[in-house]
Amino acid sequence: MAEPVTPAEFIDRHPAELIRRLRQLVGISTVNPPGENYAAITAALVVELESLGMKTRRYAVPAALLRRSLPPEHRRFPRFNVLGLLPVRGAKKTIHFNAHYDVVPVSGRWKHGSPFSGAIDGGWIYGRGTSDMKGSIASLLTALRALRAAGVTPRMNLEVSFTADEETDSALGTGWLVQHAPIRPDFAVVMEGGERNQVCCGHNGVVWLEVTVHGRAAHGSRPELGVNAFEKMAALVLALEGGKKKLARRTWVTPEGKTMRPTINLGGVFGSGEGAKINTVPGQASFTIDRRVLAVEDHAAAERELRSALAAAARTVPGCRISVRKISENFACFTPPTHPFFSAVAASVARVRREPTVFNVSTGFNDMHFFASELKIPTAGYGPGGRKEHAVDESAKVKELLASAKIYADLLTSFAGCAAKHLPWIFPGAARRNQRRRRGNGRKKAQKSEGGQGPQGAYRRADNARRPDGYFLRLFAANNGFAAWVHFIGAWMLELGASA
Repeated sequence: MAEPVTPAEFIDRHPAELIRRLRQLVGISTVNPPGENYAAITAALVVELESLGMKTRRYAVPAALLRRSLPPEHRRFPRFNVLGLLPVRGAKKTIHFNAHYDVVPVSGRWKHGSPFSGAIDGGWIYGRGTSDMKGSIASLLTALRALRAAGVTPRMNLEVSFTADEETDSALGTGWLVQHAPIRPDFAVVMEGGERNQVCCGHNGVVWLEVTVHGRAAHGSRPELGVNAFEKMAALVLALEGGKKKLARRTWVTPEGKTMRPTINLGGVFGSGEGAKINTVPGQASFTIDRRVLAVEDHAAAERELRSALAAAARTVPGCRISVRKISENFACFTPPTHPFFSAVAASVARVRREPTVFNVSTGFNDMHFFASELKIPTAGYGPGGRKEHAVDESAKVKELLASAKIYADLLTSFAGCAAKHLPWIFPGAARRNQRRRRGNGRKKAQKSEGGQGPQGAYRRADNARRPDGYFLRLFAANNGFAAWVHFIGAWMLELGASA
């Protein structure tokens, strides 16, 4: 008779299983755009979840929605979202784990040849998606396999979703899932944003714009007859520098004590219009803007400010005519980590890693906001992470993949949910949340009562958010003894709530 093992022992004894699973996922190129091989990877994920005893369904996003949402060249690539459900007898609460399976395009020369090799070297596994975020998928599947092998049942009902298109705007992925799939979570873990000893409680948002500069084409030998759109674009970009520096002076302090600033990145994509030729005066030029929106900013106000800055800069350049198109946007979110769920996640991280845990806010966006802001449930971000995501030689550390698997397993077997909404006697006033602007009908606009509209009002709200709860959150991040005490008290309250 086989000796009983704990989930953590099973994970430690079977690292090859996690590696095999991740190499299989990395080997399926799911580059987005355009969104290739989604059918193949979701079919494989359905098999994985069904083998774990989960009731699983693959949802195809309707073709009519693809036609409305995607550019013509991408519409032949179907979109799928996978959902697995595991009801637990007697469980009163439900936890949802989410990860996206699409990856960004590849370029450059990779150390091990193919960017989809899954090669192992020095304790790291290489390939596009290892860090962002197929590694998280492999860790969760390994955790669930470990629970099954150890004969241990989660303490809550379990939902698992693997979704499309996070690398674009998630509208056909997690955005579609939360609106149309039969999910009823009380808590969510989006498996990125926090890593190592950091648990993510929010992330920046983003506004993506495309700016087109309109000139007049002419023969290259007679440039005086044309209006050089490239030269006007160059002058426009330089005219935006003052606004970028002004924006960088705005700050917000996160729970871990990190100072964050809104940022602007110009020219991630740039180019000329049709008819470009070396002996032609360019009649059109374009560039993109990536504006990162802090979790405490008013999203709509940030976009208005950016468009106003573009118009003002264009007026300083003689003969500069521009048009601006919104490419996409993703909303920021931030939840003060005061709910016992955050204490439970932090406690699981601390138990596995044997080091104090802090709460961070991610500079990049992810799918947390769909759960935290739209479903309005406590949502944490945590995963194995890695290095060089979106770059050549992206990789994930095998040790971190295994640690994340053990953390997921620990959370599933230690947290049963509770009725308490917050811990007001530890963090007075921290449960107050700014309401976020929402896409679509019926979504609420930011409240005027929290400091007024516009960018200055947004930063008055940021100042308000630091008093008094911000003080306690910084204390939480800075004082390891206090953090350990909070984890202990939080775990005690969880047990009381679970047994009630």
